Amino acid sequence: MDLKSELKKYLVEDLHLEDLSPEEIEDAAPLFGEGLGLDSLDAVELVVLLQKRFSVLIKDMEEAREAFGSVDRLAAFIAERRAQA
Repeated sequence: MDLKSELKKYLVEDLHLEDLSPEEIEDAAPLFGEGLGLDSLDAVELVVLLQKRFSVLIKDMEEAREAFGSVDRLAAFIAERRAQA
């Protein structure tokens, strides 16, 4: 399973997005607002998901804003952090 597919699976499972399947989540769609419609509570859960599932830490809100733009951006963020480890 590639990183984006894995991310989508965990988004649906860990954020309890019962109305969506991983396949319905577009790679470039925004995670918050008009895209998936995630909110600030979901952002906290997303930080926990990244730490638990990928051993990746979000240091601050600026880093979170950048990483949480879309599945594409989140996958790139994780790949970059893994390369630095």
